[in-house]
Amino acid sequence: MSEQTSAAASLLGRIGAHSKWANTTDRSAATAAARNAFMERFENQVDPHKTLAPDERARRAQHARKAYFQRLALQSARARATNRTEVALAVYGGVA
Repeated sequence: MSEQTSAAASLLGRIGAHSKWANTTDRSAATAAARNAFMERFENQVDPHKTLAPDERARRAQHARKAYFQRLALQSARARATNRTEVALAVYGGVA
């Protein structure tokens, strides 16, 4: 996909998203299925055979979800550190 086509597709996607949310009265209901599927992912991760009690499965799934977001935060911090290093090298010629 060319850069121009990619940019146009991105803009069209944004227009579609804004149009959808402009005409959605209950945002929570519109995203409920996605939220449920996201949480189900963690429940399946911690109890794939559904042998745990529902409250224990939910507790473990919450911890798995927190671990997931902590991993994302770590990746983000590493990327920011890498970007800072690259910018410093580009600007200061190797003197960080």
